[in-house]
Amino acid sequence: MADDSNSSDVGARYALALFGLAKAQGAVAAVEADVRSFKAMHAGSADLRRLIGSPAFSAADKTTGLMALADKAGFKPLTRKFLGLMAANRRAAAIASAITEFLAMAAKDRGAVAAQVTTALPLSAAQQKGLQAALRQALGKDPEIDARVDPAILGGLKVRVGSRLYDSSLRTKLDSLRFALKRA
Repeated sequence: MADDSNSSDVGARYALALFGLAKAQGAVAAVEADVRSFKAMHAGSADLRRLIGSPAFSAADKTTGLMALADKAGFKPLTRKFLGLMAANRRAAAIASAITEFLAMAAKDRGAVAAQVTTALPLSAAQQKGLQAALRQALGKDPEIDARVDPAILGGLKVRVGSRLYDSSLRTKLDSLRFALKRA
């Protein structure tokens, strides 16, 4: 059976379940640390992304690989069960979206807001501090910034807070100009 978990709502359902269990056990901070660690591993390892996303690996192979990784990283039992369950249920491809959703829930629980910021070049510490201050003023809450680098946007930045996207990237501006010139 193929892994049919491409939609983010699958990840959201698993994240909600994980958050509920973590909250009930008083382990939100510990699970949050584990999933942040897993997210960094996922971002840094093409092999891990291939294992999770490829239909060439069976659910059992994915479960075995993720459990070995969780053991090596010293993840809490709840985080291990979460990863194993997603893999066993053929939902491994939704792990990244589940983690994003979980982190947003944990931030909201703390009174903060998660913001994904995409830039063409890495932000300096001063730029990140200025962006954090601007977001705090605009949103009225402390932002937890997840910075990403995507050279394809050419310049400017994209900020996603929840379902809202603020796009001031050079790529988008050029595309709009190109579209306007084609219509003229």
